[in-house]
Amino acid sequence: MQLRSFMSSKIHKATVTEANLDYVGSITIDADLLDLAGLLPNEKVLVVSNTSGARLETYIIEGKRGTGYIGINGAASHLIEAGEEIIIIAFTLATEPVEPKAILVDKNNRFVCNLPEEQAAFAPETA
Repeated sequence: MQLRSFMSSKIHKATVTEANLDYVGSITIDADLLDLAGLLPNEKVLVVSNTSGARLETYIIEGKRGTGYIGINGAASHLIEAGEEIIIIAFTLATEPVEPKAILVDKNNRFVCNLPEEQAAFAPETA
């Protein structure tokens, strides 16, 4: 049996509300956003900055519900700062593709809509 890594959850276009070097490392995410995206505390995530291009792996800490809080903690705050636009992605190991749960948020980290993962729709047309 071969396991492959598939995207399982994504929060797209989130805005970092705080970067705190003195905090023990991780990313803190509003609990409402965790629920909407199907993410769990302590789950490993890839964080990608649309602003700087930085990429890092860390784990989730559940933040206060309804605040829109997205905090980059510890050493990661050297790579991604407050105000940056990020994508938070979780992956799962499976033998077959999984249906990912992806959400879009606004600049205040409020839910906008669910995102279908139809990547081909965004591919450039070929001549």
